[in-house]
Amino acid sequence: MSKTDSSPPRVGLFVTCLVDLMRPSIGFAAVKLLEDAGCVVEVPEQTCCGQPAYNSGDRGTTRALAERTIENFRGYDYVVAPSGSCAGMIKVHFPELFSDDPNWLPRANDLAARTYELTSFLVDVLGVTSVDATYEGTVTYHDSCSGLRELGVRSQPRRLLASVKGLALEELAESDVCCGFGGTFAVKYGEISDAIVSAKADHVVETRARTLLAGDLGCLMNMAGKLSREGHRTEVRHVAEVLAGLTDEPGIAAPAREKTRHHGPESSA
Repeated sequence: MSKTDSSPPRVGLFVTCLVDLMRPSIGFAAVKLLEDAGCVVEVPEQTCCGQPAYNSGDRGTTRALAERTIENFRGYDYVVAPSGSCAGMIKVHFPELFSDDPNWLPRANDLAARTYELTSFLVDVLGVTSVDATYEGTVTYHDSCSGLRELGVRSQPRRLLASVKGLALEELAESDVCCGFGGTFAVKYGEISDAIVSAKADHVVETRARTLLAGDLGCLMNMAGKLSREGHRTEVRHVAEVLAGLTDEPGIAAPAREKTRHHGPESSA
């Protein structure tokens, strides 16, 4: 940790749009994990990180959103997001966005230096090696593109999952291959996206794991939707929910009739 005093780290949680609107339980799980690790967690006013606009070439909207994010997260020791995608936008692309602006570039670099994906922050910064959680059954894990390639998030979630009582990890074939979401990519290139997520769903089913985990809600929604439409009973969750022991909510895309935890055979077929 970069702090030199003994006060607990003050963390600004970047909730992300999808978590706020679609799966707030991930945000609560992130808060629990951070507080259990000794952090003081605050959730400042925030909007989108600007990634959809950035990927669509709308630099004006992206800059406006980035400037607001930079201002709203001033003063925190760290900024943590339960998303490699949003954390990557702030950490990698904000400095690129302001590369020709001597006024905003130092501020963008400062925020980038303080920003982390959730599991990376717990393991790499706080030195957390285990969590107090139980989850019975076999899980498999998808490595989301931004977290893996921009932030180097791969071993960290697996290290924490290894400490969860009752959990066994079955590695996913081609776990580092895109799920086909890619934000606006799935909208612009629907047929290609569907082909990619179809292959991903096949690999998930092959593991016979009870649960599919990942660190980005966009990827999870895409894969959960495909699995559900194909009739598979694989439970789909954000890794933070399992690590925090907050799994009372039904899995992502679970139909109403399955809103109780599934305790049957682990086969997803």
